[in-house]
Amino acid sequence: MRKALLLLLTVVLACLAASCGGSTSEPAAAPPTTETGAAETTTTAATTEEPDPCAKDQLQLVNAGQLTIGTDNPAFPPWFESGTPSGSKWEINDPSTGKGFESAVAYAVGDQLGFTTDEVSWVVVPFDNSFKPGPKDFDFDINQISYTAKRDRAVDFSGSYYDVNQSVVTLTSSEFANATTVADLKDAKLGAPIGTTSYDYIVENVRPSKDPAVYSTLNDAVSGLKNKQVDGIVVDLPTAFYITAVQVPNGKIVGQFPSVGGQEHFAMVFEDGNTLRDCVNTALASLRESGELDQIQQKWLADKTNAPVLQ
Repeated sequence: MRKALLLLLTVVLACLAASCGGSTSEPAAAPPTTETGAAETTTTAATTEEPDPCAKDQLQLVNAGQLTIGTDNPAFPPWFESGTPSGSKWEINDPSTGKGFESAVAYAVGDQLGFTTDEVSWVVVPFDNSFKPGPKDFDFDINQISYTAKRDRAVDFSGSYYDVNQSVVTLTSSEFANATTVADLKDAKLGAPIGTTSYDYIVENVRPSKDPAVYSTLNDAVSGLKNKQVDGIVVDLPTAFYITAVQVPNGKIVGQFPSVGGQEHFAMVFEDGNTLRDCVNTALASLRESGELDQIQQKWLADKTNAPVLQ
C-alpha cells in the first residue's frame, strides 16, 4: 500500500512539472521573406546603347579619320581667299588656308563634326563633275553649287549654307550697262558657263532673242566678256563683285535678278546615299543657331551682296 502511494505521488509530480514548467528552447527563426520594391533582388539584362551615327568614328568617309572636301581649281574669291602658298597645286587660292566664305564654312562644319584643321584635306573636283552620278573621291563638295531637283537625282545635297541671286555683268561701255529691268536685256547676247544655274536662268527666265553663249569655265566666260563676244555674262552676285573688281576693271554689275520659283541656294554635294549628309545638316543647323554662319557671311560677303534688283 505504501509503495503504491509513493508511486502515485511520483507520477502526479511528474505531470505537474510537464504542464506547468516553461520551455527553455528558442523558437525556430522564421524563413526570410523577399521584399518588393527597391530592396528586391532582380536580375536586369544589360542594355547596349546604339552608337551615335554622327560620332567621328561612325561617319561614312572616303578616308577614315580624315574629312576630304572637294572644290574646283582655280578657287575664286570671295569664296576662297589669301592666295596660294609656294608649292600648292591651287592656281588662285588654296582652300586649306581657311580664308574666304566657303573655306571658312567648310572648316566650321568640320569642327562641328570633330575634325581638327590637320584632319581636313582638299581635292580638285571640276564643277560639273561634282554632281554627276557615281562614286566620289570626296566626302562633300563645296563650290557654289546650287540645289536643283535634276541634280538631286544623281547626288545628295545638304541644306542651304548660302541663299544667292544671279546677276548680270557688262562692260561699262555696253548699251545694256544701264538696264533696270529684265526686259531691257531681251536683245542682249548673254553668256554663262555650261551646266550652271546661271545659264539656266538666261534660258528659262530672261529668254533673250539671241541664243546665249555657252562656256566651258567661268574664266572662259570672263574672257568672252572682255573680248566683246557677248554683251554680258550671268554669274552669282558675289562672284560678279570679284569679276568687276579684279578680272574686268571696266566691268559693271548691272543688277541682280529676282528669284523665280523659290529662293536659289548653295548646298554641299554628297555621293548619293552617304549618311554624312544628315550629320552635316545637323552641323549647319548648329552654326546657324549660334550665329556663327551669319558671322562668316558678314566677314566675307557683307560688301558683295548690294546691287539693284532688276524688275
